Amino acid sequence: MKLSYVYILKCTDDTYYTGITSNLQKRLVEHQSAKYPESYTAKRLPVELVFYAEFTDINIAILQEKQIKSWSRAKKEAAIEGRFEDLPNLAKKKFKK
Repeated sequence: MKLSYVYILKCTDDTYYTGITSNLQKRLVEHQSAKYPESYTAKRLPVELVFYAEFTDINIAILQEKQIKSWSRAKKEAAIEGRFEDLPNLAKKKFKK
């Protein structure tokens, strides 16, 4: 069974990068070495792996990556810190009165 990983990197400029891979260690080396010089992370080195999740179904991993990319910074940080119970509340919009 082939695993897929969705991961979040914290960049040196304090931004987050979310990606997907089937080989997490290899992909981290590629990010750290700026293998793709025009990529988002190459211009923001060093990067630190702050979160990852394993998936046995690549299709679910792709959906999760897309979902995380749409999250607010607060929601990403809750996931990174393992505060999964906070995720539903962070998804709710605040409406003006």
